[in-house]
Amino acid sequence: MNKDTIIEIIGVNKKFEDNDSYSVENFNLEVKKGQFVTFLGPSGCGKTTTLRMIAGFEIPTSGKILLNGQDIAQLPPYKRPVNTVFQRYALFPHLDVYDNIAFGLKLKRIPKVVKDKKGNEKTKYVRLSQKEIDQKVVRALKIVDLEQFESRNVTTLSGGQQQRVAIARAIVNEPQILLLDEPLGALDLKMRKEMQIELKEMHKKLGITFIYVTHDQEEALTMSDVIVIMKDGMIQQIGTPTDIYNEPANAFVADFIGESNIYVGTIYSDKKVRFLGKVWDCIDEFPVHEKVDVVVRPEDVKICKVEDGIAVGKIINCIFKGIHYQYTIMVGKNEVLVQTTKHYETGIEVGIKIAPDLIHIMKREISSNAFEGYITKNNQVSFAEADWDCEITQLLKNSIIDDEGYLVDSKGKKYDLTDADVSVEFDMADVEISDDLESGNIIGTIIEMLYKGDHYQVIVRTEEEDDFVIDTEWTWNINDTVSLKVPSEKIKLTLKGDISKYEI
Repeated sequence: MNKDTIIEIIGVNKKFEDNDSYSVENFNLEVKKGQFVTFLGPSGCGKTTTLRMIAGFEIPTSGKILLNGQDIAQLPPYKRPVNTVFQRYALFPHLDVYDNIAFGLKLKRIPKVVKDKKGNEKTKYVRLSQKEIDQKVVRALKIVDLEQFESRNVTTLSGGQQQRVAIARAIVNEPQILLLDEPLGALDLKMRKEMQIELKEMHKKLGITFIYVTHDQEEALTMSDVIVIMKDGMIQQIGTPTDIYNEPANAFVADFIGESNIYVGTIYSDKKVRFLGKVWDCIDEFPVHEKVDVVVRPEDVKICKVEDGIAVGKIINCIFKGIHYQYTIMVGKNEVLVQTTKHYETGIEVGIKIAPDLIHIMKREISSNAFEGYITKNNQVSFAEADWDCEITQLLKNSIIDDEGYLVDSKGKKYDLTDADVSVEFDMADVEISDDLESGNIIGTIIEMLYKGDHYQVIVRTEEEDDFVIDTEWTWNINDTVSLKVPSEKIKLTLKGDISKYEI
């Protein structure tokens, strides 16, 4: 472990008893002393669970949590030099500000070396003196800008003031690490923005390590030294706010941090990519003809004269955002979001161009749906806990299905494929999605939706935790319950093993 590292999380996994899947999976992170690290991601991604494992409120299923080189994964919370600030501040309403902050100090015991009657030294744990408690409380109040508030009842304070009291109560114990679990979530927008700046200033004054949990990208970009992007319990990217914004690791990160134009593209030739119906210069190297995700930030798209543009489109919408205008330009069937300080009339045709180094190309994480399944006695394929109609004749060239349901080849040999293992694959555009729950073959819930210029990429998760990725032109909402079906002719099957063993 590096001497500047205060905490290292190595291969941590967490699975709750009532859940078959991991809430946190293969989590690895090194935090340096004095850093402001933020766990950022959508609700349910595992960020709070990870924070609670660092605090000691949850025990990892496996893996290590090293604090200054010592594994604390099994230590109870009170033996860890960390304090936590929660979204609900959990202040004591019957105590004033001073007593809320001093509560932990009054219970605290510190080691003190004393001599017995024989002159032998021994360690004795003693309480802090009232003077020591006063000094620590006054210092904490000064850091959170609440001097002269000692005697105020906490129930008379504003939400922002209560949050500061909660922070003061945490820092007064002088922890090595301060954990903050969405502490600004209960505040209004204006107060949240003010507290973002104040929290950053507190961090500088204290000089200790902050680990912060939020789903708010602005909070993360404003305050953090390092951002950890999470999705489905797994880390997607670790980096500085600038790195995360300018060089997203995948389409999910690009969509989650800031606004982005995301398109499906194809590598045309060396350092050239085709998207929006045109070929663009780029700086990333990928194999020719490979399908890729292309990400362009709205502020990186330049509007120009039609004759000067790489692509040409029509402005269909303009929104004034205070510091810039935001335009929606239709290029063919694709929408392009553009942000600029210049004003253009709606309805006109314009050219657009993008500098090669501002076109970010990423490997597509998912290009099709793939499952493992088996053939049923009814010549269907079973996968994702459902039976699907399919064309099993694709498993053997020039074959047919006879009246008894057996697969018969061109020479008359019969095969019984019941329970035969197969790989199943179908394109994202071939999945039919519907809000009529009786029309499909399986039911699931939409957990993610990503706009890709001319269509949405939707992830639907079933009750059995199987994920289907769908390309659709229709708009849906996160948490919608939908049914899915795939036409039998669109399901591609690959037999595992030699077909001869199924001959009868």
